[in-house]
Amino acid sequence: MTLMPTQPEIPNASDRQFAVAERECAVISNDAVNAEYRMLVLSAPPVFTAAQPGQFFHLLCPRGGGEAPFFRRPMSVYRVDPDKGEVAFLYKVTGAGTESMAALRPGDGFNILGPLGIGFDLPDGIRHVLLLARGVGLATLAPLAQVVAARPDVRATAIFSARKPEFLMSVDYMAAHGVDVVGVTDSEGTSAVDRVESLMRDLLAGGNGVPPVDAIYTCGSNRLMRLAQKLAAERGIFGQVAMEQQMACGLGMCFCCVRDFNVGGDIVHRRVCCEGPVFDLQEAVSW
Repeated sequence: MTLMPTQPEIPNASDRQFAVAERECAVISNDAVNAEYRMLVLSAPPVFTAAQPGQFFHLLCPRGGGEAPFFRRPMSVYRVDPDKGEVAFLYKVTGAGTESMAALRPGDGFNILGPLGIGFDLPDGIRHVLLLARGVGLATLAPLAQVVAARPDVRATAIFSARKPEFLMSVDYMAAHGVDVVGVTDSEGTSAVDRVESLMRDLLAGGNGVPPVDAIYTCGSNRLMRLAQKLAAERGIFGQVAMEQQMACGLGMCFCCVRDFNVGGDIVHRRVCCEGPVFDLQEAVSW
């Protein structure tokens, strides 16, 4: 096992200098998407709308009915609209922080810090990307649709997994950006790993004028990440995973978000907040 050096190198840091700011943003809307998830849209300055897919913001959740949450909440950006000056977050109400977020009304102020972390890459030469996600991972991968839509030479297919059809989010958003979406759900018996593997193998083979998938992006499921690792390794294709982890500072100072990664057979430790949250698919260690 390799211990992390005192000052670990941030991969490609010289190419990834992003502006970061803390601002009080006005709430534009904060509506329920379904029985579990809500979408918060904020008015945002250019430094925020420059966020890249896979990056996140640190949210200062307001005081709810009880005590105010002590730590900020990390949340990946769901959508940016530089023309309108908006950023959006898709979130599930799971605790005190997100409960207080759910109470925000249009016109309220909301303090956010970001954009933070390292986002996704879309290398030149990629012809067909596969987005593979479950649960809130759908929110993390959604911004990639904007990137793909700006690259007419790149085709995109998404396999989204959820417990029930009503929890398959972002389908219309993805379709509007030219992404072909395949939904699989537990309630319909279509989300088993072997079923998803069959779908993926068809996409990896290509055919009928459709280029084979040559890049995989995933988030939100350990079992789907392991499947993506296996198939990407078999094909020798590019892949990235967005890791989820509890965070405190979100800036790399507290080291509470350190996870293990397998780099060339050695286990190394990296901070998800500043050396991720997006990592090489094959280096991620399942949890």
